[in-house]
Amino acid sequence: MQTNNTNKGELQLPSVEGNPAFPGQIHELPGGGIVLSKLDDVINWARSNSLWPLTFATSCCGIEYMAVAGAKYDFSRFGFEVARATPRQADVIIIAGTIVNKMAPVLKRLYDQMADPKYVIAMGACAISGGPFFYNTYSVVKGADHVIPVDVYVAGCPPRPEALLHALISLQEKIKKGMTREQIKESNKPEAPAS
Repeated sequence: MQTNNTNKGELQLPSVEGNPAFPGQIHELPGGGIVLSKLDDVINWARSNSLWPLTFATSCCGIEYMAVAGAKYDFSRFGFEVARATPRQADVIIIAGTIVNKMAPVLKRLYDQMADPKYVIAMGACAISGGPFFYNTYSVVKGADHVIPVDVYVAGCPPRPEALLHALISLQEKIKKGMTREQIKESNKPEAPAS
């Protein structure tokens, strides 16, 4: 971490990899300092660094999700520490595994009970598209986006813990930029090939 001094008497907060850790500047004065920032930037910064996940693990991707919460990957370093078992206290739902038709109404109810703003991460092939093993089964939903809107997709069967961490961090970056749900969804679409 480095501290960037821009002008004499003006101190910028520590930055990590060129991105400011806090969206503002400290102006040093005799006897103290003043922090200057935009309120929207501070709110988005706080919101992105305190995402509380709701676990919805129905199959093997849940093991990878547990690994991310464990000591080796430790997602609490990034502000995801408070995993909730109730939707009323959660900000992001991580769907890890197969969704069958009987579970779809339960998932929808949990999503509806979450407070706004709320975000959704679909983890693994089963949550994204019905999965490689159960795709043609009558009882399996062909992706979480048929039930609730998904903001970030994590590919793999099962995806590595690093992939889930990458998805959580990319969601954080989108929230820090002040992106709305619609803008996040648009940013996930692949670009059309140039002809």
